[in-house]
Parts: sequence; C-alpha cells; structure tokens
Amino acid sequence: MSVRELVVLGTASQVPTRHRNHNGYLLRWDGEGVLFDPGEGTQRQMLRAGVAAHDIDRICVTHFHGDHSLGLAGVIQRINLDQVPHPVTAHYPASGQRFFDRLRYATAYRETVKLVEVPAADDGVLATTPAYTLLARRLSHPVESFGYRLTEPDGRRMLPERLAAHGIKGPDVGRIQREGALGGVRLEDVSEVRRGQSFAFVMDTRLCDGVHALAEGCDMLVIESTFLDEDVLLAEDHGHLTAGQAAVVAAEAGVRHLVLTHFSQRYSDPDLFEQQARAAGFDGELTVAQDLIRVPLPKRQ
Repeated sequence: MSVRELVVLGTASQVPTRHRNHNGYLLRWDGEGVLFDPGEGTQRQMLRAGVAAHDIDRICVTHFHGDHSLGLAGVIQRINLDQVPHPVTAHYPASGQRFFDRLRYATAYRETVKLVEVPAADDGVLATTPAYTLLARRLSHPVESFGYRLTEPDGRRMLPERLAAHGIKGPDVGRIQREGALGGVRLEDVSEVRRGQSFAFVMDTRLCDGVHALAEGCDMLVIESTFLDEDVLLAEDHGHLTAGQAAVVAAEAGVRHLVLTHFSQRYSDPDLFEQQARAAGFDGELTVAQDLIRVPLPKRQ
C-alpha cells in the first residue's frame, strides 16, 4: 500500500526549545523516503518518530546554516552503521561543498553505503524517477539557499461508465492502459487526466520568485514562517518569512495543504501563526507543525 506523508522531526529555527527540536522532515513517497534539512538531534528524533535509516533514499539540504545541516554528520554515519542496502543521494547547494565535505567526514567511521552527491548549482531538475521529478529553485537568504519540489507525472483515471459503453471490462481494462488503444477505442476515450501530486519544501528565504515558483499549484507546501507579521522588518533583515507572507504565497498559488514551520523561539503561542495565516486569506488545509506529527498528503483530486 502506498503511503505519502510528511513526518515532522523538528520545527525550531536557530535555537531549539524544550518542545521544538532543530529542523528535520521526512517525506514518505510510496516506497521512498526523502529527508529534508537534518538539523542537530535528527537521529534521536528519527528514533522517536519511528523512522529508520533504511527509510532514507535521498537527503535534501536547503542551505548550510547549523539548524538545517548539523545533523547531517550523524545521519550519514547512521546510514553506514546500519548498512542501508541501497544507495543514498544527497542534494545541497554546490557553493557549500566544503561544508558538506566537513560534515560527511566529521569523524572516523566505516563507509558501507554508496552516497551519491548531486549538488544544486542553479535552478533546474536534480533527479527524474518513475515516481517523481525533483527540482531545485534558488531562494533569497544571507547564504545560498535552494528550495525543492517533487512532482509526480500525470496519469490517467479510468472512467467506468465510458468503459462500459465501449464494452471494455476485465483484463481488457489493463490492456488498453498498457497499449493506449483497443479495438479502435483510444485510452483518451475511456479515461481522463489524473494530475500528479506535488510537494514543495521552502525554508529560510525572503519573498522571491523561487518561493512562488515552488509553491505554484502544490498539493502540500512546507514553508518557513519564522516570524509573526508584526516583526516583518526583522524577517526581511534576516532573510525570513512571516506567517502572513507564507499564507499569501500559498493562497495565490492555490496550495491545498499549507504546513507552517521553523518558528522563532521568541514566540510561545503557536496558535498565533494559524490566526495570522487565516487572516492573510488562506482557506485551505492548514497545519502549524509540531515535532513528531505525521501529515498525510491531500487525497487525489
């Protein structure tokens, strides 16, 4: 059975709190796992959330500030310690290669797993698999930062009433799906386009073109909202978003499920982030992330 969900490992920004670990997010996409921004403490959060090293197929680091990457050393070593039976691919800003190398080889360990490095040097596609295309877009932060988006290829949804009208049933349904036509009946005659699902991950950034491009039409957008709206000047100065800004992006992009995260330790009431997001006009599904929750992707439309 396919599972598509976000496992939230940590939701703090620069400073962790008693209730919020540094960043960490695992996207389960059917049989694959994509780990985003493993901050300090990610290994322990994985244990608490029931996430194993074997679940990780791909690692995506948005930028090399500590709260988004200091856990990388431990995660990589754990992957090797557990002898994960498949290669793991790592994506990160190419300009931070020296930081990735330092984290990868921070201490001595035995390498048992192939770690494939595919850094992002510019906007574009990083990987194409049968299940999704992964692309990166440049964001606006004091250090180079990239956001990521997974998009599933469009498929076809079979229409029972049209199949019945053409007398197609049983094994012939599978045959027309595979071959594209059967007895003069085209696949397009008995089906409709099923839009592929999409997921976007946007961390530390000001408003910029990359934010809007990543969010456009997304089923789920995970986006930083470090500050509340009254601190918008502080957000701009430090290269971050407010809850209201993130919500406006989501509303304008037609996002179905908005996940706010990466909260400054200065705020003690998480409800304020939801209130400001709603006040900004977002009326879709909304989650103010907490550590160790699981958020399913919206059902297909």
